[in-house]
Amino acid sequence: MDYQAIVMQLIINGGNARSKSMEAIHLAKTGQIGEARALLEKAGEDLAKAHEVQAQLIQDEAAGNHREVTLLMVHAQDHLMNAMTVKDLALEMIDMYETIGR
Repeated sequence: MDYQAIVMQLIINGGNARSKSMEAIHLAKTGQIGEARALLEKAGEDLAKAHEVQAQLIQDEAAGNHREVTLLMVHAQDHLMNAMTVKDLALEMIDMYETIGR
């Protein structure tokens, strides 16, 4: 896989995870806790795909195969970290909505 394809995988999977996490929050807000948790699990699967790509980049660099750090790569890493944060917060919010709904 070429460098730009790798970067795009980080952006796509991170973006998908973030979108699913946000949708999970909205589901929980309307009392659909089970659906929200299921969607958050799918967000986790997207993040796992992104982590596989990221791990390969790290392994390549550790093996001495350095790549130029481009603005696109910085954006991809930022996108991924944002998605991880949103997913973590979504889990907390789903728990909160579930507790409030009891």
